Amino acid sequence: MPMDFHDPRNQSSYTTRVADASWLELIAKQVELKGKRAADIGCGGGIYTKALLALGAEHVIGVDYSAEMLQGAKQNVGETQEVEWIQGAADRTTLPSKHVDVVLERALIHHLTDLQGCFREAHRILKAGGMLIVQDRTPEDSVLPGSDTHIRGYIFEKFPGLMETEKSRRHDSETVTEALRESGFCDIRELKWWEPRKVHPDPEALFEDVRRRTGRSILHELSDGELDELIAYMQSKLQGSGPIAEKDPWTIWFAKR
Repeated sequence: MPMDFHDPRNQSSYTTRVADASWLELIAKQVELKGKRAADIGCGGGIYTKALLALGAEHVIGVDYSAEMLQGAKQNVGETQEVEWIQGAADRTTLPSKHVDVVLERALIHHLTDLQGCFREAHRILKAGGMLIVQDRTPEDSVLPGSDTHIRGYIFEKFPGLMETEKSRRHDSETVTEALRESGFCDIRELKWWEPRKVHPDPEALFEDVRRRTGRSILHELSDGELDELIAYMQSKLQGSGPIAEKDPWTIWFAKR
């Protein structure tokens, strides 16, 4: 069954990583965050809320529709006056209009059907000249084969039926770009990005991460027995491997208000 983001047992699922240094470098080249006010919409466990602070944001507002996710994010980020937390939906953040300079929506839009509602809200809360960053996977990103770096691909090799589930919740590039344009954004740019996710010291560390379904909502579609089958499949593929530098494919859109 789909992941329940309101379940207290999933509170820390998205708090166990830190944003990779290469992601910070990429965003710093594209967007000026120093001294800016930013909103992290769909902040989950606060991993990228912290990253926005690391990039020099003066103040970050973490927004999520799940009280449990926000609680995990608060524990992850810690007490700081530089961050505030708001429970709100992507299309109804409750933030004032023209309130922030930058909006980040990472791994958010595949949970939504109404892209324009989400993007119109981002447009509303951004100041003139502000920047929206959208990071997610397209259907094309989702069908890439598995390897000792692209672990996600093994999920769909073992359970091909999940591929249709995965593709059905992903928006293609043209749809995202058109929704951004129709929501009032301009200067829309798109790039493909392989983001380092985590270095696992050995395959067993990876398998334990998979077993806990850490930060991988698609794994909640599998029963415990199917999860064991997946791990056995990965073991056959990764036998004898040393450290595993896992990466995920993404598409990132930058759009100006």
